[in-house]
Parts: sequence; C-alpha cells; structure tokens
Amino acid sequence: MNVRKMASLRSIDRRRFAQLCAGSLALAAAGCGRGRARVGQSAITVLYASDERCLGPAQDDPPKFLVFLPLVTLNGKGELEGRLAERWEHSPDYHDWTIHLRKGLRWQDGVPVTAHDVQFTLDLLSNPAVHMSYPDDYSVRVLDDHTYTIRYHNLALGSSLDDYTVYYPKHLLEKLDPNDFYNWEFWTHPVGNGPYSYLRSVPKTMMELEANPNYYRGKPKIERVVLRFIGPGTSSVVELMSGNVDATSGTTARFPIGELDPRFRVYYWYEGTNARGIYWQNKHPFFRDPRVRRALTLAINRRELLPLINVPADTALVDGPYTLPQLRRGQLPAPLPYDPEQARALLEAAGWQDRDGDGVRERDGKAFKFTAIVSGPPFTQIAVYVQDQFRRVGVHMDLKPLNDSMVQERLKSGAFEAAFINFGSSSSSLQRIFCEHSPIGYENPAVLALIQRAKDTADPDEEDRIYRELTDMFRADAPVTFLCPKVHLEFAHRRVKGLSSPWRANPVWYMEDLWLEDER
Repeated sequence: MNVRKMASLRSIDRRRFAQLCAGSLALAAAGCGRGRARVGQSAITVLYASDERCLGPAQDDPPKFLVFLPLVTLNGKGELEGRLAERWEHSPDYHDWTIHLRKGLRWQDGVPVTAHDVQFTLDLLSNPAVHMSYPDDYSVRVLDDHTYTIRYHNLALGSSLDDYTVYYPKHLLEKLDPNDFYNWEFWTHPVGNGPYSYLRSVPKTMMELEANPNYYRGKPKIERVVLRFIGPGTSSVVELMSGNVDATSGTTARFPIGELDPRFRVYYWYEGTNARGIYWQNKHPFFRDPRVRRALTLAINRRELLPLINVPADTALVDGPYTLPQLRRGQLPAPLPYDPEQARALLEAAGWQDRDGDGVRERDGKAFKFTAIVSGPPFTQIAVYVQDQFRRVGVHMDLKPLNDSMVQERLKSGAFEAAFINFGSSSSSLQRIFCEHSPIGYENPAVLALIQRAKDTADPDEEDRIYRELTDMFRADAPVTFLCPKVHLEFAHRRVKGLSSPWRANPVWYMEDLWLEDER
C-alpha cells in the first residue's frame, strides 16, 4: 500500500591518498570495521546516511527492509513478487483487494505473524497522531489469521501491493502511545520478521545486524551487516577507497564518469516517477508560445548531459509524466530529439531573431534574456550546461541559485520566469501544478480532465492509457522541459554479488539476495 555501469580511476599519488584518508572516520573502537566478523562469517559494511533510528518508520530509510517484511518486493526484472503476501485478488474496479498472507511466518520473538498485525499497522499509520495516511483512505477487515480485505476509498493511493510499506508486531506495539510514535524506543531495537535481526548500535556511528536463521526464504548468505553512519564532512569516496566500507546506500558518493576505481561497481535506481526538469512560466511573454518552449527543449542535448551530472548514459529520457509500470516495462514514449537546427527554426518562426549580431535574439525590441531560479546541486551543474546550450541558439539565461524551499515557494506563487527543480508524475503532484489557476500559467482543460481521470482510476491499464495521452500533450505544448528521471547511484566492491540496475541496486534494500565472493 502506498501510504504516501565506468572505467578506472586516475592514479592518486601516495601523499594525496594519505591526505584523503586522514579525513576518514575511524570506528575501530566501535568494532564495526571490515574484518571484524567472527571466523568464517560472511560480513559486509555499508555506508549509510542516517543514524540509529533508520529501522523506524521514516519513509526514506531502506534499512527497515532488513528487519521488516513488505507485502511484495521487486525482482531483478522490476516485477512484483510476494514476501509477506503469498497471493492476492482484486475487484474489477480495483477498489477491493483480498490479500492472502504467507503461513508459518513468525516475529523474531517467536510469535506468529498474522493479518491482525497488518490491520494494526494500517490503522496505526492512519491514526491522526501518526498521519501517514488519512483515516478514510481505506478500510481493513480481517477474515482469518492469514487473510484480510482492504477497500480503497481514496483511489489516489493506488494498489494495495506496494513494495515500500512494512508491517509491525501488534503484540509489542498496541499499548504504546501513537502520539509518541516517531520516538518509540522500539525503533532503536526492533523485533521484526525479515531476513536480519537487530544486534546493537552505537549512536550516530554504526549499527550491527545478523542473519535471521529462521527466515522463511532461508538464512541470508551474508551473515553480518554493519551500517556505518556517515557524518558531516565525511567523504563517501574516501571511505570506499580506503577499504573502510564495502558499499554505499543513500549517500552522495560521486566518482567522475569514466574514473571509477576498478575495485568498485556502480548501480543505479530510479526515485519512483520523479524527474528533473525546467518549469516555464507559461504566462511570461517569452514563454507563452509553445513553439518557444518546444525549441528550448530541442536545444538541450540531454543524452550528453547525463554523464556530466554522474547519471548513467543509458538512463531513460522522457518528455511527459509516466507511471511506474511504464518505467518498469521499458514502455516510456520516445523523447524529443536533440535538434538545435529545428530549435533555431522554431524561434525564428516565433519572431525571435538576432538582428544586431550580438548572439542574442530579439523580438519587439526586447532581447531574449531571462533569469532561472536554481534549486541547488545537481541543478547547479545542470543549469550551467543548459545555459551554454541555450547560448548556442541565441538565448541568454542568467542563473539565480536559491535553496530548495525558496524555489518551491516561488514556484507555488508563480513568481519566476524559469525554475530548475524536481517534477513529480503522480496524479496528485500533477494536479497541484496543472490546476485551474496553475502557478506556472499553463491552462489546458484537456490536461486537467486527464489528470482527474488518473486520480479517479485504480486500473493500471487505464492509468497507462491516460498517461500516454498526457505525454502526447506535453510533447506538443512543452509546459515543462524534462531533463532526466531522478536517479540515485550506489557503489559496491566487486566482491559484492547480486546487485543489478535499476531494480535491485540498493544493497541495503535487497541484502537478502546478495552474497560475497573472495577476491584472489
């Protein structure tokens, strides 16, 4: 339920390497360095940007999957396969679902896992004090210990089968105060039903977990997992190169493209249906004409941009909103090409010409000069590249860096000419931007109707059809220039096996399917 590839590194001389390593965080006293595993034990250390509460309910903390089971997960092909859920059925309109849980599952204290735990978790998440969903979004009814039904009253939540929500033990939590939910001590030493169990932690430093010998899929091959928490000023690259960690998860480790140390492999995954883009203020005199907006999209060599911002060159490009199934099946519509000649022709047709030969086009006595607000890295690097691309077709763009919240506020109020920021494809995100009084000044009744249809259906096939229509309209009107999907990189030593891009790239999320091979 939706509650809510790189060659070798340039050589570094010994002095420089020593200087780099001097800044790395030493955790020997905490006992979490590599090689501290017991004799014969398979162990991995992962650098993770969080702290000892990472097993809790924060939505951006994959370590929870080490300890707790979701209903389903993605396999290497991006297809759903059961975990807590063994099988399921739904009504033709996708309002009603019946979920059959896997039998024989137990919490790590020996208590059976039942449908009552699922109901308890869903009720807890919709508690006003927790507010991860609304009380009237759905209703749950337990049929027996291993079967429950869920009816969706808010179809915007989507399918009951998401791979992100995990479920908690009712018998341990039902007497705790929901008002203190996010501070429960349970999150720092939880009892779960997943592939690993919690052992110990050192605040702000590390956490150690061990393989669950009673896990229903069998004891994981990697027997010991240490999450090494990254602190301010700590270099992820140094931690990897110095051998302190085997992999990263959710950090900002960055090797320049083409310079990856051969000891490591890079994997990538998509952040849902989020993309990086440029919002145009469609009411601005420069951007009212869709030919101009389309020309600006055609002027950007997005495929060349990707490696410059450390994104794999084979990342999918898009020119409109899309659904996760479309992304998973590789069925995204073909993007607009890089075509600076057509861009120049469209600008000419819209009346923008460089009559004085200064390299900047003019129309009605005004030069094509505007300012774009930029929401921090990597948008700073992206915007500098796009600035040069626009210059080549006679358009001058100044840049004004702002923090993310300021860009968001300017976007919501419509007080901008252009904005580099993330774009969300969910129907709720689309409706906030492409509403009747759109803050970006783009008002298209057909687009509004399609977005509403997307909100009103839970049928994935119908949703895909709606999004294909939306993409056709976005390609024609270009109210937003899509640059690339939002991609995260993870790095792992080549002895770590079982990772793949883009569906099993996060070593923490998919630890139960990984194994280690000794380097000889």
